[in-house]
Parts: sequence; C-alpha cells; structure tokens
Amino acid sequence: MKSDIAISVFGGYKQEVGDGLYETAEEVGRLIAERGWTLVNGGYSGSMEASARGAKAAGGRTVGVACEVFSREPNPYMDEIVPTSDLYERLRVLLDRGDGYVALPGATGTLAEVAMVWEFLAKGLMPPKPMALLGEFWQPLFDMLVPRPGVKAAAGGRVRVVASPAEAIDMLSRALTE
Repeated sequence: MKSDIAISVFGGYKQEVGDGLYETAEEVGRLIAERGWTLVNGGYSGSMEASARGAKAAGGRTVGVACEVFSREPNPYMDEIVPTSDLYERLRVLLDRGDGYVALPGATGTLAEVAMVWEFLAKGLMPPKPMALLGEFWQPLFDMLVPRPGVKAAAGGRVRVVASPAEAIDMLSRALTE
C-alpha cells in the first residue's frame, strides 16, 4: 500500500539490539511501513536505527535527517539522507516532514523534539498533527502539562500517551483519516 504520509519517530540513540526499547522501536518502524507510510527519524543509532530497521524489514521507505554537528555516520537502513547544518534545522525538518509523530523514551534531544511539536500544536503554529507518546515513560510529563482533561496543552487531544506500538499507529491512523 503506497501512501504520501510520513511519520517522524523520535527516540534515544543509546539502545542496542536485544534491548527491549530497541525491539519496541523496531516494531514501530515495521507497523509504519505496513501502513504504507514513510518513516522519518534522526538517522543515527539506537531507536532511530531500530525503527528504520523495522521499516526496511517490512519493505518501507525511510528518511534520516542527519546533522553536521554529529561526527557519526547515519545508520545503514536509510533510503534518503537529508543533511542539516545544525540542530535547529534538523528539528525543523523532522517536524515539517512528519504528518504525525511517535515519541519513544529518550533523553534531552527526544524531550526537545516532543516539546517543540507540542508547543507548535498548542499555539497553532503548525497544522494539527497527531503525536503518540509511547509508554509510561511519558506519563509524568503528560500529567504535569495536562492536569485535567480538555486543557489546551494537550493540543486539542492531538497529543496522547499510548501503551504499545500498535496503539500508537492506530491512534495516528484514526487522526490522519479524520
């Protein structure tokens, strides 16, 4: 199934094969590809490699957004590399290329990606797009920013914590077909 939809996946760079989070990211990539969507991510190791690996195993298309400030090479599962000169440009490309987003647990870079999407959605600075925060890792942040149902920080219900890769992809699919 061919589609023009692209999903940006955010996550950490330290996960390795055999790590449960690596396997989760791989499943996210596989499910994205099975929907016929393009996977877009930061292009390097850890969750980025795993999600791209999963997408490629399912016959999907992958785009890695590389950055000159990093001295490492993108992972081998990328069909296309989009070079950027700095982290601001990299973040902009990840946001612009995505029709929806999946955030896996990560560190400060992942938090910055999530915060930027959430802020742009909440302020109406980008078209309404769904973002799935995958796993209990994100629940404290969500609870802090959305203390009660209906608060604008939830970006009109576009940002949600989900329990599994399948739930993340289903949530995105529903939101993208509304």
